[in-house]
Amino acid sequence: MRRTRFAGALTLITGAGSGIGRATALLVAQRGGRLVLTDLQADGLAATIALLAEAGHDEAVVHHESLDLTDADAVAAFAGRVHHGTDAVDVVMNVAGISTWGRLQDLDLEHWRRTIDVDLMGPIHVLHAFVPAMIEAGRGGHVVNVSSAAGLFGLPLHAPYSAAKFGLRGVSEVLRFDLAAHDIGVTLVCPGAVATPLVGTVDIVGVDRTDPRVAKAVAGFEKHAVSPETAAAAMVRAVERGRHTAFTSPDIRLGWYAQRYVPFGYSIAMHAMNRVARRTLLRSAQPVGSPETSSRTARP
Repeated sequence: MRRTRFAGALTLITGAGSGIGRATALLVAQRGGRLVLTDLQADGLAATIALLAEAGHDEAVVHHESLDLTDADAVAAFAGRVHHGTDAVDVVMNVAGISTWGRLQDLDLEHWRRTIDVDLMGPIHVLHAFVPAMIEAGRGGHVVNVSSAAGLFGLPLHAPYSAAKFGLRGVSEVLRFDLAAHDIGVTLVCPGAVATPLVGTVDIVGVDRTDPRVAKAVAGFEKHAVSPETAAAAMVRAVERGRHTAFTSPDIRLGWYAQRYVPFGYSIAMHAMNRVARRTLLRSAQPVGSPETSSRTARP
């Protein structure tokens, strides 16, 4: 697969206002790349721009604006503004996302729709708006889609999130071969635990996040999480080395191999994780149909 260098390349990064997206923007700028940045949160995006300026990379930012990726027309208009100054970007990095967890009986359809709109349709809107121009320009390039361990494994309570992340994995698998004819590489990133603001905003539907058992479980997750900088470095390294699948921590790589080559071990591990979830998170669950369960919606 194509190996892509960031030096001089125009790189679009979504979700650049925090977490992995922000760390990636700083790393790409250090590599000599030029940046097109977007995020739903204008304040977070402004903070990233300020950090780039402090690091001496203010001239690396070619264009930036706050954007709702679930709005296809807004993404198309954004692409039009970017393409007004260039024929195409060289690298597309779909990083932005939200997370929603919960038992099937606690989830509303809106939880499913919102998660799929942000985590699957958002990247599709970006691909639709930017990749055809890359093909037309004929310079090759790279597409990076950030999936998740939840796009590989049957993690407990992750059904809406996995629906979106497995979908993005499928899109990436197809484009891996479709875009090869145009010298455009495709890298699928599957992070495990990463210490980003997403940990604090994940919507665990029907579960009381103030319950000490839940707080302990979240703290345990954060203890094993890698930094956004570590995750960004793994992603950038995979693009530079021409790898299709990238992991940000060794535990996810090990799980992936176990799933493929030791399926009975994978099955045992998933059952064990579900038992742990039932003993901890679900003990604090609200009864189905309670106001606390039915009124909660996914948060960006």
